[in-house]
Amino acid sequence: MDNLVSTAWLAEHLGDPGLVVLDASAHLPDAARDPRAEFGAAHIPGARFLDLPTLIDPDSPVPSAVPTAAQFAERMRALGVNAGDRLVVYDDSAVKTSARAWFIARLHGAEVAILDGGLGKWRAEGRDLESGMPEVPAGDFESQPGPGTVRLKAEMLANLGRKSEQVIDARGRARFTGEVEDFRPGVVSGHIPGSRNLPFDLLLNADGTFADDKDLRRAFAEAGTDMDGPIVTTCGGGVTACVLLFALDRLGKRDVALYDGSWSEWAADPATPKETGPAA
Repeated sequence: MDNLVSTAWLAEHLGDPGLVVLDASAHLPDAARDPRAEFGAAHIPGARFLDLPTLIDPDSPVPSAVPTAAQFAERMRALGVNAGDRLVVYDDSAVKTSARAWFIARLHGAEVAILDGGLGKWRAEGRDLESGMPEVPAGDFESQPGPGTVRLKAEMLANLGRKSEQVIDARGRARFTGEVEDFRPGVVSGHIPGSRNLPFDLLLNADGTFADDKDLRRAFAEAGTDMDGPIVTTCGGGVTACVLLFALDRLGKRDVALYDGSWSEWAADPATPKETGPAA
């Protein structure tokens, strides 16, 4: 299974043994949307609700940190996922939260793909939907190490001096430059010194599908990315940074990492240096 599947592919394979569809929708607080209620009202037939905002490590000092292997396995078993199952994740979110689910699932050894265009494209094509919260028997999924690297704040601070890794920020330009205030109270705006800016939506087509490889490469090049060097992606809270990571994976780039704490952690620490204005 490719890591990006079309709505036509999913419609053909719905109900295949060992294929589990997960709704990974989550929203920013100012969207005033309830993903659980929306899932209950309408979702892709057979899908299960991932509840992505709670799929975190609550014991980590990192805000909304990626879950541990044990925490991820527990959630998968509760959703009826078994060893060897293939996952397709989708969302109906402006911030493309399925990419975060993809990163977490792959990190913990699951075979996982993103539904290209998500629920929006599925709806636009007039495909079937169902309502309710499905009940499924517990699965026997076990986590194992998979591809994916997470950077901590201390590592990001160390990189400021050695500059061995490029830092690319997926937030919109106005938040990156500091022209607008952060939507979270008490969080200053700006960016990590030396980072580049590539708003995640520049990697997507108008219908929410991912751009083709040529346009993905162009977007990274226009952001000043050296595709021969290692990259760390960041954003507001570790979500849209995963959109960049997914696009880089599509391009075959493997020396990449996620700064999971992202700006919500960096900005909250008065000791970290911050910059405003455009990228250098």
